[in-house]
Amino acid sequence: MPVILITGAGGQLGNEIKVVSKSFYGYDFIFTDADTLDITNPEETSAFIAKNRPDWIINCAAYNLVDKAESEPEAAMLVNATAVKNITDSIKGSECRFIHVSTDYVYGGTNNIPYNELSQANPLSAYGHSKLAGEKYALVHHGSMVIRTSWLYSSFGSNFVKTILRHAKEKESLRVVFDQTGSPTYAADLAEAIMHIVSSVIRNHFALNAGIYNYSNEGVCSWFDFATAIVSEAELKCRVEPCLSKDYPSAAVRPFYSVMDKTKIKEAYDLVIPHWSVSLKKCMKLLK
Repeated sequence: MPVILITGAGGQLGNEIKVVSKSFYGYDFIFTDADTLDITNPEETSAFIAKNRPDWIINCAAYNLVDKAESEPEAAMLVNATAVKNITDSIKGSECRFIHVSTDYVYGGTNNIPYNELSQANPLSAYGHSKLAGEKYALVHHGSMVIRTSWLYSSFGSNFVKTILRHAKEKESLRVVFDQTGSPTYAADLAEAIMHIVSSVIRNHFALNAGIYNYSNEGVCSWFDFATAIVSEAELKCRVEPCLSKDYPSAAVRPFYSVMDKTKIKEAYDLVIPHWSVSLKKCMKLLK
């Protein structure tokens, strides 16, 4: 029975993989979070992996406090990079497959056409730098797949969807930036995609081709468009008004354009990716 270890299982994506795992039989899932496995500790990580001997590791753990990372870059680097090195050091020379989740923040965000996996990485923030460093540690292992995703949300955890809903219930109007463009990603869809890849490789339907892959929901929008759709779907009366990023300065520089080309992952693993508006409706039903 293949053993699949999930780190960061208490987060949005980790929780969605827990839900999805119930539909995948014949696998032994091990879900861990910082309380049960501290991947920033190399000795603990090595001992845990040696004891449980996973065939797959899916790393959902991340330091994702984007603005706070500017004042504590070492903390971001520890979780987003050093911890990844601890994992790949522990599986060095083995046939364990490793899926590491990264971010659109590794791109510069200055393009006006979708980024593909060959686009030059040029992170603008401490968070982005730490995630790019983690990718490099992940790819040291011969059986590693890095999945870059964007604008992740879920019925679990804290995220943009929940924040907009909370404020829209409390206020008559909201101002949301319209000059940052990307693609929302429903974590449940990403979890399904990851397990589809894992299962397909285990059952020899596809080969695991190591390297970097982009994944987000289909479609493009601004944060303003996304917020407008959330408020409309919730049937709230709050007005959503567009504003510029300069009106809301933040510690970290955000990518202005982070739309990603997903051709590679769709063709390699025969994935059909839902449009963001369809997936938002699914998540909103759960939140209601």
